[in-house]
Amino acid sequence: MSVRTFPGNPEIPLKLRKNARARRMTLRISRVDGAVTLTVPRGVSEREALEFAAEKRDWVIGNLSQHAKPQLVGPDDSIDVGGRSFQIVQGDAKRLSVQDGHIILPAPIEKGRVHLMAWLKERARIELTRASDHYAERLGRGYSRITLRDTRSRWGSCSSAGALMYSWRLILAPKNVLDYVAAHEVAHLQEMNHSADFWRVVDRLYGPHQEARTWLRHEGPKLHRFRFDT
Repeated sequence: MSVRTFPGNPEIPLKLRKNARARRMTLRISRVDGAVTLTVPRGVSEREALEFAAEKRDWVIGNLSQHAKPQLVGPDDSIDVGGRSFQIVQGDAKRLSVQDGHIILPAPIEKGRVHLMAWLKERARIELTRASDHYAERLGRGYSRITLRDTRSRWGSCSSAGALMYSWRLILAPKNVLDYVAAHEVAHLQEMNHSADFWRVVDRLYGPHQEARTWLRHEGPKLHRFRFDT
């Protein structure tokens, strides 16, 4: 995959991806990070591909204007954790502390952001373990382990060996959404598919899930806008 740019001000990076199995040119914008990718089939020259992309420039700009811009989190920002809003403030202690709806960061700010991300991951592990244990008990099946990652393509997964993986950024989502993802992955301990039987298990464990799924579809990508390093 090579990187080109749309002409203009500002220039927009364009990932050019050649795929022998593609039947036509397709232009896609990632809902997660706003990356623009042009997929080109065999036999199409780079010049033809860039001309095709140039015709779609207005469409690309319009879509990118609606995309959540990266936000470097720091003092005076607010952030939702487990469905509760916290105000971030700068402190002068050596460790992060949480008091009365405030997250107090240690100095300097670079260290504070590292501590904040570590605290968020710790909270994510606690909450996802709680939810996974709850649904696994209801299902009557155990899982082997829980792993946290910063995944962009999925919020969770379940392996054939019963290992659960979750995005730690779920701690930034409403509690019912985090619980839904846990129920979804635990349901795979019984049904390793997305058949009607699988969704019946999800309904039995979690209950009506459409609201949580819709939130993830529309609001979930915005959780990736938060940055904790430069």
